[in-house]
Amino acid sequence: MCDASLVHAVRRGPSTRYQGPDQGKQNEDPLWPGIPNSDQWTTSPTLGLVPRGDGLLNHDLLPGEKGPQDACGVFGVWAPGEEVAKLTYFGLYALQHRGQESAGIAVSNGSQILVFKDMGLVSQVFDETSLGSLQGHIAVGHARYSTTGASVWENAQPTFRATAHGSIALGHNGNLVNTAQLAEMVAELPNDNNSRSGRVAATNDTDLVTALLAGQADEDGKPLTVEQAAGAVLPKVRGAFSLVFMDEHTLYAARDPQGIRPLVLGRLERGWVVASESAALDIVGASFVREIEPGEFIAIDENGLRSSRFAEAKPKGCVFEYVYLARPDTDIAGRNVYLSRVEMGRRLAKEAPVEADLVIPTPESGTPAAIGYAEASGIPFGAGLVKNAYVGRTFIQPSQTIRQIGIRLKLNPLKEVIKGKRLVVVDDSIVRGNTQRALVRMLREAGAAEVHIRISSPPVKWPCFFGIDFATRAELIANGMTIEEIGTSLGADSLAYISIDGMIEATTIAKPNLCRACFDGEYPMELPDPELLGKQLLETELAAGTAAPAAVDAIRRP
Repeated sequence: MCDASLVHAVRRGPSTRYQGPDQGKQNEDPLWPGIPNSDQWTTSPTLGLVPRGDGLLNHDLLPGEKGPQDACGVFGVWAPGEEVAKLTYFGLYALQHRGQESAGIAVSNGSQILVFKDMGLVSQVFDETSLGSLQGHIAVGHARYSTTGASVWENAQPTFRATAHGSIALGHNGNLVNTAQLAEMVAELPNDNNSRSGRVAATNDTDLVTALLAGQADEDGKPLTVEQAAGAVLPKVRGAFSLVFMDEHTLYAARDPQGIRPLVLGRLERGWVVASESAALDIVGASFVREIEPGEFIAIDENGLRSSRFAEAKPKGCVFEYVYLARPDTDIAGRNVYLSRVEMGRRLAKEAPVEADLVIPTPESGTPAAIGYAEASGIPFGAGLVKNAYVGRTFIQPSQTIRQIGIRLKLNPLKEVIKGKRLVVVDDSIVRGNTQRALVRMLREAGAAEVHIRISSPPVKWPCFFGIDFATRAELIANGMTIEEIGTSLGADSLAYISIDGMIEATTIAKPNLCRACFDGEYPMELPDPELLGKQLLETELAAGTAAPAAVDAIRRP
């Protein structure tokens, strides 16, 4: 048995730093007795004590500028003799595009699990000292963007729970649709199991799954192992989930029966790797073996790799991975993402031709489609916009001047290239339209004669409940407006989207095997009532007092 006191959960953000119960009681946080207060204040030689940066994303500082955000990136490695923490760090670095709010790594040395996580980018959370403290032969890493639960340290991953046999750390990419039901199930677990789960209760679907895996028992009340618990719990979980988790001795991975989010298996010379995208395997020098199949559960330990099924495969991979979410150097279901995006551009040019002088992308996500559009149309391709490569996270508070700068923080026009030109501007998607509206205005101010917008995905009309943080239906510009009206709203000379069939054909994946709900409203599974869905469902229920008593207990108790 592993006592929870052996697990170090370090927080450097604005509340606590917890490193176990043996710390002195000096400067204790009054909210959590026994936990030392943090270094939430830093000393400036000129200003004295000043608050630390809040770590907000740029799209948080610039309301309306946020595009579609994916849930998370996960990475796991079993490799005795290797520096698994550093391998995981570089794997997460390759997956940073999937989540920028928080990052964490859990490592097992065979007798205990150490977890280190914090708010911020991977490169901001970890340094040589923190990575050097994470010694072991198994690691699980996570880069998060919140789609269930607030963006706070308590919801950072990997999540941790003590079990009757040791402990478990888990990372999750995706979003579940039966969160309320899972909270009820957690509430029914024996108190003695759940009491070992940690000091701070999270409010996300991932922590509920972790609690269920940690607290399962057989009919006689005998606690199940993590592997046994997975067989009992996973068939009851509904939604999108690509899970990577571990106990002290074994690395586990599982993918939902629809395979909505990607998950791949790789081989190292002395071990195995599991990751959200194949590009992360390349970065750490692992060879691609295969995808984790929908409905598959795998376990990796000193005895090798074991595979089993907890559900029948019903493939419904997210088509938006091909449009925007995944790295262009990733392969999904045997199809390269970059080639899919280039082909979307080609098909877009055939479906929506226009007379123009130059095709320019909205960097970086619009670049492959713009290349395809230029190739198929015969219009020259050019770089009309320069992207600030270092915009991503800032520690400044926005003044009104900064808000007015808006999109120029990220993009700036090459006036000498676009002046007097009829432009085709290719982008991957339009959500609210704020970014494109500001872009059109900026290009006209720079001297563009005409601005024709071409989008390499269909109009987004429906919210996603499986791991993409789109706007609500009311905020989606494609609801209640025709394409012509949207174009007029953006100030463009013309606007056109690729058709759903054209987009799907570009992926080479059969239409029935893709989730395209954000475009056509056909969800891959039945959804619960609207009040049981939502990013902050658990926080909302707690605040309003509307959660069932058992669910409230499950959410609040440690």
